[in-house]
Amino acid sequence: MNKLIELNKISSHLTEVILNRPEKLNAMTKPMWIELGKIFKKLSKNKNLRCIIIRGKGKKSFSPGNDIGEFKKERSSSKLAKSYGKFLHGTLGEIFNCPIPTVALIEGICVGGGLEIAACCDIRICGKSSRFGIPIKRLGLTMAAKELEVLLKVTNYSTAMEILFEGRVFSAEEAFEKKLVNRIVDDKNVEKEAYKSAELICEGAPKVARWHKQFARNILKNGKVTEKINNLGYKCYDTEDFKTGYQSFLNKTKPKFQNK
Repeated sequence: MNKLIELNKISSHLTEVILNRPEKLNAMTKPMWIELGKIFKKLSKNKNLRCIIIRGKGKKSFSPGNDIGEFKKERSSSKLAKSYGKFLHGTLGEIFNCPIPTVALIEGICVGGGLEIAACCDIRICGKSSRFGIPIKRLGLTMAAKELEVLLKVTNYSTAMEILFEGRVFSAEEAFEKKLVNRIVDDKNVEKEAYKSAELICEGAPKVARWHKQFARNILKNGKVTEKINNLGYKCYDTEDFKTGYQSFLNKTKPKFQNK
């Protein structure tokens, strides 16, 4: 039996998390949400990881969101939906709050809950034929407030409302204009470009990448720079990687950071 979520260890520093339901274009089910959350919770504790790539299996789709066929059993009432939401929102939180830099490798469809997963990542790279949107108005569904929070953090109020009110599925170019993706490349080069981004992340000082992510998340949460987070910004000067970095710069050599 295939795992709902696959882990592909590329190196000690880089891991792929794969939504593994290609026969359904990687549509998400409750067990998949639960497993995805567990995996990110575990990966977040890995001190050696420098980057995580998340993608869909099969190259045709990142994910079209939740499997509608599951609604009758799992989400046919507010009580059931609230219970389901605890797993879904918990998983989005695990991805968004993961201290390790994350890259969404988007091939094909990235809609609904799929877009929410990608939006929780730090960097999103897609192909020219990728399609985006959240057409839940057709189902008579609202986007839960905790899910809308994710969308608002990558776009803005007006854009989020346009996406939800109109319910259109739109192009990669429009997704870029809406700040939903960082880069668009030819479909055949999506994997290569995402790996290039991941490799650049892995080459840097790991503590620095995690600190930058912590600073940014803290500022977004508080709407300002706190004294505590500002002071934390000076901790890098006490690391061995800082000594390695500036000596390598002076010696014109490539630094090899040890995460110390």
